[in-house]
Amino acid sequence: MKQTLCQRKEFMAFHEAQKQAILHKDGPMLVLAGPGSGKTTVITNRIFCLTRHQGVNPSSLLVITFTRAAAREMEERYDKMSRQENTAVSGRVSFGTFHSVFFRILKLAYGFTAANIVREEQKVQCIRDYMDQLNLDVEDENEFIGSVLSEISTVKGDMLSLEHYYSKSCGEEVFRALYQGYDRFLRQRALVDFDDMLTMCYELLCQRRDILSAWQNKYQYLLIDEFQDINRIQYEIVKMLALPENNLFIVGDDDQSIYRFRGSRPEIMLGFEKDYPGAKKVLLNVNYRSSQEIIEAAGRLISHNDKRFFKELSGARGQGKPVITRVFEDARQEVSAMAEEIRDYHQAGISYSHMAVLFRTNGGARLLIEKFMEYNIPFRMRDTLPNLYEHWISRDILTYISIARGNRERGQFLKIINRPKRYISRDAFEDPQVDFERLKSFYQEKDWMVERLEQLESDLEIIKNMAPAKAVNYIRKAVGYDDYLREYARDRRLNAEELLEIGDQLLESAAGYQTVDAWTDHMREYKEELTEKARQSEKPWENSEDSVSVMTMHSAKGLEYPVVYIPDANEGVTPHNKAVLKADLEEERRMFYVAMTRAKDRLHVYFTKERYHKKQEVSRFVREYLGPVK
Repeated sequence: MKQTLCQRKEFMAFHEAQKQAILHKDGPMLVLAGPGSGKTTVITNRIFCLTRHQGVNPSSLLVITFTRAAAREMEERYDKMSRQENTAVSGRVSFGTFHSVFFRILKLAYGFTAANIVREEQKVQCIRDYMDQLNLDVEDENEFIGSVLSEISTVKGDMLSLEHYYSKSCGEEVFRALYQGYDRFLRQRALVDFDDMLTMCYELLCQRRDILSAWQNKYQYLLIDEFQDINRIQYEIVKMLALPENNLFIVGDDDQSIYRFRGSRPEIMLGFEKDYPGAKKVLLNVNYRSSQEIIEAAGRLISHNDKRFFKELSGARGQGKPVITRVFEDARQEVSAMAEEIRDYHQAGISYSHMAVLFRTNGGARLLIEKFMEYNIPFRMRDTLPNLYEHWISRDILTYISIARGNRERGQFLKIINRPKRYISRDAFEDPQVDFERLKSFYQEKDWMVERLEQLESDLEIIKNMAPAKAVNYIRKAVGYDDYLREYARDRRLNAEELLEIGDQLLESAAGYQTVDAWTDHMREYKEELTEKARQSEKPWENSEDSVSVMTMHSAKGLEYPVVYIPDANEGVTPHNKAVLKADLEEERRMFYVAMTRAKDRLHVYFTKERYHKKQEVSRFVREYLGPVK
């Protein structure tokens, strides 16, 4: 006799909230899935319940996720459960990402193929071409193009008016010109980007009720994973597809919404019950991942957010060890302690692959990676780490040092001759090798220009014999490079402090070396290490060698490790100094919450008293999770 789902042994192991979600059949439901609460297990069992025990045709189910990996994992789990059931069922459940599902709709309506999807290099080249037409001069072209494309995506995904959009990358007129040029580029070539897949699908379903009705009839049950990451246009399409039955089953955690920069809006999830007044709500409140100590600390932190669903989570793994919170004098002391502790953990029998270090930004990992190299600790980066020494600001300062040490190549001089402004013309550099006497003779009738050249010559002579750190500091302060950066930031509406911090990082690096030659050797070895790690990152993450995972908080989403480190828990880092509005601060807090809840057994949170010879304040998030002093 065939067992019902409720009679199955494995079903009995679920707690009541999980059972409620799994057994739900018709109408809208909101499932709040806290960290480590078995979300994927609940989703796949609910699909299995609908198709194997509640008589729903599998082909009428549409499961939408944000990543191909998540879609593939759910499909594999469901298929495995179905094979174990060993009963024939006609039709297949549709699993896919938002983009794959919506592109399927466009394919059938317009005959699109993969050839119609714009390639990343085409997007970059398009923006670069229009920058040339507009005579835009930026120091870091790649960063600027990335920012512009991200803002174009935001305008489309949030369904914003271009006329009223205030760009963060450049002036409004310039942004509009780039946006319109990019749009024209796509239309002329019958290309679409991922955002177009959403906007065109939305417009199609609004205008063609017959097409909308066909898809509504096909998919009578919709399940959306990671709903907290949905944007406005994705939600509008989902609402249309769910009609008229509104069998809309959404799963997510508003406390883990950390992709606002991509258009994600946690307020959509918070407003779900208003949009669907009859919706049922269930909280998956048991965390099977982390110890109770970690759960409670993370809970104290996230409780400081105002716009959220109230949740009380409990653990299934016992009390565990308290969160280790430590302060260090400076960043070098901090990374040394982490490297030594990680080595000790490994010697105690914990594999390197069971440990992770989570940074707020990908640039924060440099000192630790250098320390790992020194200690021969294997590591793997989930994110592309920018090479500090290849940043245009670093290149400028290193060019000054190179010239001071005898480099006389014309191209090198042209890079820095007007940084800061000296008003020296390129025409003065007539020869491949620069001679100061010839330069001065070019301006022999302009005494003030000769004086500037003499000052530069004198500065270079001083820098020539300096240790690396003193040389960097002299270029920044005495030569006036920091003043140039401030002027550059002001003219381009950039945050000057972010540019100056690159100089601070370079100074921090230089301080570790007595000679320029030793520092140069380090920079070469560091570049080689980053190149090798970039090659390794192309391999499947799961099949990597026994190595410590180094990544950003963003990249850590969905992962877990027995031992987790969160360094640099200082104000200005986390929360980031860009976070000024309340909504931004709440997102920063959610990001710290995500980082904390990646830990299963041991969580280390570290901060410093000083960085770049400047006093540092402990992050408010540390004070919040520690709670009131008893």
